[in-house]
Amino acid sequence: MTNQKDATITGIDGKPLNLRNDWNLMTDWVSDHAVQIMAAAGAAIVIYLLLTALRSFGTRIKGKPGDHLGLSNVLGRTFARTTQFFMVMVSARLVAGYADPPAALYKTIAFLFTIAAVFQAAVWLREIILGLIERKASEDGNADTLSNAMALIRVLVTVALFAIATVVVLDNLGVNVTGLVAGLGIGGIAIGLAAQGIFSDLFAALSIIFDKPFRRGEIITYDQTTARVERIGLKSTRLRATTGERKVISNTNLLQKEITSLQTLAQRRVQFLIGLIYQTPEEKADAVPAMLREIVEKEGHVFVNAGLVSFGASSLDFELNFDVPDPDRHDYFMSRHNVGLAIWKRFNAEGIEFAYPTQTSFTAAPDGKAIMPYPDVQPVIRVDDHP
Repeated sequence: MTNQKDATITGIDGKPLNLRNDWNLMTDWVSDHAVQIMAAAGAAIVIYLLLTALRSFGTRIKGKPGDHLGLSNVLGRTFARTTQFFMVMVSARLVAGYADPPAALYKTIAFLFTIAAVFQAAVWLREIILGLIERKASEDGNADTLSNAMALIRVLVTVALFAIATVVVLDNLGVNVTGLVAGLGIGGIAIGLAAQGIFSDLFAALSIIFDKPFRRGEIITYDQTTARVERIGLKSTRLRATTGERKVISNTNLLQKEITSLQTLAQRRVQFLIGLIYQTPEEKADAVPAMLREIVEKEGHVFVNAGLVSFGASSLDFELNFDVPDPDRHDYFMSRHNVGLAIWKRFNAEGIEFAYPTQTSFTAAPDGKAIMPYPDVQPVIRVDDHP
């Protein structure tokens, strides 16, 4: 006579699982709680249908016309990414306690629900983060710039969120994740050091998109360069200098400079330094500020101030300041040209002379008195002129 033992399987906790005994417990539970099980199943179906309706609603608002990157679209994208597995496990977990299931079944449902909830949260967070990034970038027409970086951003966000989700699931299983977290940290540092140049320019590009120190089409000045921004790329920014050259500079290097944007000015200040000769009559020197105001206002600009600012080595130095509204590059330079030409014509008409560098030499006599730079000369009398 041979002894026949029940087949056993060892669980993850090291304890043997008796399949025959568990099956008997399951059948007894079904027979004893049939009504509760049916009620719980009905409630689970209702919950599942509600979640399905929520997902369908998200799919509809995701494709809503006229709101491609609005907040409703971001929420719609998020709800539309709800998985079937998550909806089933939420339904089962919410009604599991009502039917008083066996401990093994309850633990299984709880474990699967934890996995479904953690990874579903990672999916939702990914959609929210990516949606908000796209929405923020599209506010000022930077969608083309973001599209170049979006593939890499999606990979980085996905890897980060799902790595955290995996650690959370393993921790709920009772696995010691200390070593795994340390390994992920070291690996992340190694990857960051190896690709620090790429990541530096990528984050600089995102900083330009979100912080908006300048936008495509603006005229900016940095160092000795004045140029119009043509394209903000993933690694570099391309500009067209006012002298015609094409400039390419890395995003990281560009953000480290002091940038002056000329496009956002409501008006631009123009300064003229005007030198007049010291022989200018007093009454005409007094009238210069009024003349300059009249010229500026006649050209349609905003007069700020004008007057004598210093006594130069060979000139009376006047300064004129006025503002040019709508200072596009062509308008600004042409406005300065027109005002300067009008000043030159008006001063010529008034007999006011512009100064130029001059130097006068004086000769001193032996006693120190200044004399003319040439001695007095007696007129020459020719012999033939005498009678």
